[in-house]
Amino acid sequence: MDLAPHRTLDPESVPTDEGRGSTSSRSRSLLRDLPVLVLVAVTLTLLVRLFLVQAFYIPSSSMEPTLRVGDRVLVSKQAYVVGEVHRGDVVVFDGRNSFAPEATDGAGRGALGRVADAVGGFLGISPSEQDFVKRVIGVGGDRVVCCDASGRISVNGTPVDEPYLSAGDAPSDVRFDVLVPPGRLWVMGDHRRESADSRAHLGDPGGGTVPLDRVVGEVVLRFWPVDRAGRLSTSSTGDAS
Repeated sequence: MDLAPHRTLDPESVPTDEGRGSTSSRSRSLLRDLPVLVLVAVTLTLLVRLFLVQAFYIPSSSMEPTLRVGDRVLVSKQAYVVGEVHRGDVVVFDGRNSFAPEATDGAGRGALGRVADAVGGFLGISPSEQDFVKRVIGVGGDRVVCCDASGRISVNGTPVDEPYLSAGDAPSDVRFDVLVPPGRLWVMGDHRRESADSRAHLGDPGGGTVPLDRVVGEVVLRFWPVDRAGRLSTSSTGDAS
C-alpha cells in the first residue's frame, strides 16, 4: 500500500495568535475610521451639490414633452459662473419673490417634515415648492411679443421657431408685449397650456420676469428614467441628444 507523502507545513501558513490579533485590530481600526469616512463622503457630496451639480425632481407637466412628470435631472451650477444664460436654455430657478412670493421654506411642516423635505430635495426624489423649471425665451434688454402675424412669439422683431412645444399647443393663448429688464429673464414652459410661467405673473412685481441671481443653474442631463436618460439640448423635443 502506498503511503501518502509526509507534508510539512510552512510555518507562515499556520494561524497564530498574532495573525488573529492583527485581523481583529484591522477590524477595530475600520470601525473607528468608518464615521470619518462617512463624514468625508457626505462632505464631498455636499460640496459637489453646492458648487457643481444638483439633482431635481420634475413634479408637473409644464415642460412636456422635454421633461415629463417623474423625470430626474441634473442641473449644472457652474454653467452660468463661466458663461451666460442664453435664449432656449432650460433652467431651474428659485421662484421666491417672483413666482412664489408666499414661499415659507417649510414653515408649519414640523421638524420631521422639514428634514424629509431637505433629504428628498438633496437626493432629487421629491419636488420643491420654491424651485421652478422653465425655458428662457428672453434675456435682459429683449422685447418679447406674442403674437406676430404668423402666430409666433417674436424676440426683438424676429419670429422664434419652437420645435420643443407640446403637440397641439399654440405659442401662447395670452397676448403680451414685454421689455425684459436688465438682469432678468422671461421664461415659459414647453407645454404652454399647462404652464404657469412668466405670462401668469405679468401683474406681479417684476412683470413676470425672473432675477438672474435666482437662477440655480442649467438643466443639462436627465438621469431618470434610464430609457430616456441623456443630455438635453436647447432645442430638445423630449429626446436625449
